[in-house]
Amino acid sequence: MALSYKARRRWSLVILLIGLPAYIVAAVTVVDLFDRPSFLVELIIYVALGFLWALPFRFVFRGIGQPDPDQAPQQNAARQNQTEEPPENE
Repeated sequence: MALSYKARRRWSLVILLIGLPAYIVAAVTVVDLFDRPSFLVELIIYVALGFLWALPFRFVFRGIGQPDPDQAPQQNAARQNQTEEPPENE
């Protein structure tokens, strides 16, 4: 079942605002359970964990920064024009 654009935007906010901080706390907790490794090993662990959290959520984040594909093209063009600053009249 594919998620709609609006649902993907909402889920991306939930993941970034709630899921990512929870994942960071969990990752730090798991690493702290072991004896502190050398700086290089610890850096590699955190970088790897930083990439791993996003892999299951790729489909949610894909295309979120683009205009809504479900809207008509005229509505997308009007929406983009609203975000642009109006020209200054001198």
